[in-house]
Amino acid sequence: MARGITESDVHTAADELVANGERPTVERIRAHLGTGSPNTVTRWLDTWWKNLGVRLQPKRSDLKDAPAALAELAGQWWTRALDHARESIFEELAGARQTLAAEYDELQVQQQTFAEEASELHAKATVSAQSERLALTQVAELRQLVDQLQSQLTESTQQRVSVNQRLEQVDVARQALETRLHEQQELARSERESLMEHARSVEDRAAREIDQARQHTKELQIKLASAEKLRTTAEKSLASALNAAQKAATEAAREVDRLRAKSEVLEEQLTKIPAAIEAALRGKRKPPAPSKKAAKAC
Repeated sequence: MARGITESDVHTAADELVANGERPTVERIRAHLGTGSPNTVTRWLDTWWKNLGVRLQPKRSDLKDAPAALAELAGQWWTRALDHARESIFEELAGARQTLAAEYDELQVQQQTFAEEASELHAKATVSAQSERLALTQVAELRQLVDQLQSQLTESTQQRVSVNQRLEQVDVARQALETRLHEQQELARSERESLMEHARSVEDRAAREIDQARQHTKELQIKLASAEKLRTTAEKSLASALNAAQKAATEAAREVDRLRAKSEVLEEQLTKIPAAIEAALRGKRKPPAPSKKAAKAC
C-alpha cells in the first residue's frame, strides 16, 4: 500500500471528478491525487462504486410524492445509470486487470533483476568480506608497522636531540676554530709581509752577489784562459818528456838484455871455476886459459 493514500482520499477524489463532470477512473484519480499505486486506487475505487447506490438512495425517497409515471421513468433512468456505471466499472476493472497484469509482469522482471542483483550483491558481499578480512590483516600489519615507525621516530627524535647537542658542540668548536684561524691568518699575513720584506732584501743582496759573481766569473774566465795556455804548454812538455822517457825505456830495455846476456856468461864461468880450482889444487894440469867468450864478455 502506498503511503498517504487512504480510502477516504480515493472516495473524495472520485466525488470531485464526478462533480467536475468526469468519470472517475484509476488513472484520473492518481493524476488528481498526484500519487498512489494502481492496485490501491482500484481497491478503494471499488468500494466507492459499491457505496454509490446507498449514497444515492435517500435522494430516490424524495420521489415518493411524484407522479407514478415520473417515478417509473426515474426508476428506468436510474436502472440505466446503474447498468452504465456497472459496465463502466467492468471496463475499468478490465483495464485495471490488464494494467495489473502488465505491472505484475514488470514486477516479475524486476524481481528477476532484483534476484540477479541480489546474487551479484551477495558475490560482492563475499568479496567485500574477504577484502574486509584482508583489510583487517593489513590494518593489523599497518598498526604493527606504525608501532615500529613510532618506536623508530622516538629513537630518531632522541638521536636528533643528540645530534643537535653534537651540532652545538661542533658549532662551538667551529667558532673556536674560526677564531684560531683568524688569528693564524693574521699571524700568517704578518709573517708573509716579513717574508716578503726579507725576500726583497735577499733579492737585493742576491743581485749584488750576482753582479759580484759575474765580475768574479770574468776574472775566472781570464785565469781559465791563462791556465788553458799553461795546460797546453805543459801537455807539450809532458809529450816531449814522455817521448824521451819512452826512448830511455827502450834503451834501458836494450841494456837490460845486454846485462842479462853478460850475466848468463858469468854464470857459465862460475859453474866452471870449482872444477878449475880443484884441478889446480891437485896440480894435475895448468889452469885453463880464459875462453874467448869470457874475454869478450869482460
